[in-house]
Amino acid sequence: MLTEKKERIILGVDPGTAIMGYGVILEKGNKMELLSMGVVRMDYLDDHFLKLQRIFEKTIGLIDSYKPDALAIEAPFYGKNIQVMLKLGRAQGIAMAAALSRNIPVTEYAPRKIKQSITGKGTASKEQVAAMLQRLLNFNETPEFLDATDGLAVAVCHSFQKIPTSGGRSKTYTGWEAFVSDNKKRVK
Repeated sequence: MLTEKKERIILGVDPGTAIMGYGVILEKGNKMELLSMGVVRMDYLDDHFLKLQRIFEKTIGLIDSYKPDALAIEAPFYGKNIQVMLKLGRAQGIAMAAALSRNIPVTEYAPRKIKQSITGKGTASKEQVAAMLQRLLNFNETPEFLDATDGLAVAVCHSFQKIPTSGGRSKTYTGWEAFVSDNKKRVK
């Protein structure tokens, strides 16, 4: 008798061009365990394309190290500065491309949705999100940057949604071919 996989690893990413936060959790049924969280710093780099290269390489490194079943990523929020939005969108796209290059399904969440799922309040502060994650995952250390807990929050949010790794009704693709076949009108 075949049984469904009872465990999965979720990589959560909070994209940024100065600091990218990430968190990795192991989901066992209804329980979650923190595997890792941290940041990838790029604030010392002046060249935007070098930053994108670092995001890609570090995301691939996390994927190769932890072998996640899914990547959850924070969607860009609305901003008034179009140049900042463009750079943030590129950072997000590069992290998504890294996952898709390894056939890892990607799901995107709005910042408000992430905060709502962690704290019950869509307008919660980064500090409130971090404090709730400490309680949920039973860790005491406070990361140097709240970007780390932001990345972790995306992974936990994905776990709470109970979206199957094999698909579902979300923006989840297992590779470029799957995306193209679902979006024939968008691809020329």
